[in-house]
Amino acid sequence: MKKKHHHKKKVSSTKKWSAKLHLWFGLSVGLIVFIVSLTGTMYIFKDEIQNQLRKEAIFVKAETISQRPLSIEVLREKVALELNEKYPISSVEIPLDKNKSYEFLYYEKDKKAWNYFDEVKINKLIYVNQYTGQILEIYNEKYDLFPILKAIHWSLLLNSDWGKYVIGIPVVLFIIMLITGIILWWPQNKKMRKGRFSFDWKNVKTWKRKNYDLHNILGFYASFIALILSLSGIYFAYPWVKNAFNFTLSGSIELPKEKEIKSPDSLLAKNNAVFDLTAEETRKLYTTSSSFRIPLNGKNKKGKELKNIPVSVYGEDGKFAIRNQLVFDKYSGKLLSNKPHQKLNNAEKYANANYDIHTGSYFGIVGKIIWFITGLICTSLPVTGFLVWLGKKKKGIKK
Repeated sequence: MKKKHHHKKKVSSTKKWSAKLHLWFGLSVGLIVFIVSLTGTMYIFKDEIQNQLRKEAIFVKAETISQRPLSIEVLREKVALELNEKYPISSVEIPLDKNKSYEFLYYEKDKKAWNYFDEVKINKLIYVNQYTGQILEIYNEKYDLFPILKAIHWSLLLNSDWGKYVIGIPVVLFIIMLITGIILWWPQNKKMRKGRFSFDWKNVKTWKRKNYDLHNILGFYASFIALILSLSGIYFAYPWVKNAFNFTLSGSIELPKEKEIKSPDSLLAKNNAVFDLTAEETRKLYTTSSSFRIPLNGKNKKGKELKNIPVSVYGEDGKFAIRNQLVFDKYSGKLLSNKPHQKLNNAEKYANANYDIHTGSYFGIVGKIIWFITGLICTSLPVTGFLVWLGKKKKGIKK
């Protein structure tokens, strides 16, 4: 009798190339993907953890609350004298909740440094009771777990300006891996489809098969959220990604540039209560907001001198998406500009929301839980993927 020849269905060239790219990129950037995924996952519940650990510092004692807090200038001098740092205080964040304390921040960077610990000269957060002037707690954020996790996630502890590309390139490759992974997962027929959505290990005894299913099925479910995580991540690293988002959302490559407002009171002597005036006006305009931040050292993030006093008002606690921008005269404290969240175009709104989307906080606690689970799966993918490759390699050697 003639032997029957069972002809296997030919694999499409798309799947062949997808398999090759998935393997090559996986082996080349798998370790970095593992580190980035793990640190990002550990960072997700930062606010919830810190709010519990720092509860005594975040909230002032009820018996100390008076009608009006002390002057910001007085509080700044108290902090400066207590810490005796060579750097000026960068900013103060003021909550609208009277039960919460003020947060004074020292932050200075050395752009020429090549690593995180040399780049960040100082990063100290001081909680102050605004009614008594008492320093409640001092946190050296430079050596705190979460800023270090963020620095590893952002740049592998390298200089933040160019280290982001060390992470950015592998993330771009990871996006290609996610797409090729979906192509490889996609079943050829209805029979194959059943085993792609759930685990069926009744008759499976080998760890190789179980590991393959873990990589295949969990990878599929996580891939769509992982794409959002990856795209929102490289949004920070690459201007062309940001420009693509801007154009898609608002029809323009660049975000609207803020016009520099010349101070009408520059010839006047500086009012010593200028920060208190800005704080008082901000409270009146945004009574339902969470908090607002006032720069105190007269410099922006790039280290350039500020012409006025820009105040960022945050709509919700622990979120940056709803953000209103005020500008005050730095000599008199008069309001020069008020740009509420509602007046921003779609690209500007997304720019403010991207961090919240990346961390999952944009979608509340449910979003954070989903992001956390997705992060765990993404952390496992390089491991299970490597084991799949190793198993196939050993099988090839035995043959």
